[in-house]
Amino acid sequence: MSLDADAISARRKLRRSLTLWRVLALAAALLAVIALAYAAGGNLGLQGDHIARVRIEGMITGDQRTLDMLEQIEKSERAKALIVAIDSPGGTTAGSEAIYETLRRIAARKPVVSTMGTVAASGGYITAIGGDYIVARGNTITGSIGVIVQWADLEKLLATVGVQVEQVKSGELKAEPNPFGPSSDRVLQVTNDMVQDSFRWFAGLVAERRSIPESRIVEAQGRVFTGRQALQEKLVDAIGGEEVALKWLRETKNIPESLEVMDWRPRRELDGFGFGFNAAQGALEAVGLGQLARAVADRAAAVELDGLLSLWQAPE
Repeated sequence: MSLDADAISARRKLRRSLTLWRVLALAAALLAVIALAYAAGGNLGLQGDHIARVRIEGMITGDQRTLDMLEQIEKSERAKALIVAIDSPGGTTAGSEAIYETLRRIAARKPVVSTMGTVAASGGYITAIGGDYIVARGNTITGSIGVIVQWADLEKLLATVGVQVEQVKSGELKAEPNPFGPSSDRVLQVTNDMVQDSFRWFAGLVAERRSIPESRIVEAQGRVFTGRQALQEKLVDAIGGEEVALKWLRETKNIPESLEVMDWRPRRELDGFGFGFNAAQGALEAVGLGQLARAVADRAAAVELDGLLSLWQAPE
């Protein structure tokens, strides 16, 4: 009798253990499916007619996944309009240019409106003028219309620790400016010519898109504005949030009030280590920790920035 009771008790414990592991396996599978959906872009449920929303946040690099997503929106018959929600201090000038050009192609087929969050400056402003209507918060930081190249002169520091850098190069201007020694007048002039050429492009773009004399943009010397000041300077069209953008779409572009706003997300890499990291990032977003996931990604992007920058940097 005792043996039967022990056997029954053992079977019950085994069943409970199996049930626990089944629940854990099911939860893991469900989490993996959610992560994969986010890693695939998070756009699987966007079937009906809607207003697309994309978020341009952190450092702008013009990465291919974001450009691919925007091209999908351009071709989508279901996305009847696009809201570009920007919260970015900028990034590379070329990356911002790529996003701007893609937004203009979308605008040729459907209405595009830009909304600004805490900051939409430099490359963030290049992105904003890709839309046909710009809405800023009263205290949004925007403007910073300019281009910058920065480098550190490490020669004295290296000399202090006893390090001397030797190099052989094909010409005086190869790999210049560099951080291992002072820059010659010729290097500084060539670098300035490059910066000024990009700035003329940026200023001309703003002048064309916003109907502002280019001389006023040059006179601003790359300063930043609040949203209220930007409205006075005609850099934005209205003060408010997404509700103002929606009102513009409905009143001027005949977008039905019945259409919901749906988020589109870029497709993520699914190979090697990147798969594990991006699946984990997707899982974080799925459980409401997307801000943490994006913060980690932004830090990684900041380390990789190179080239001409259209970037506003808050003073420390």
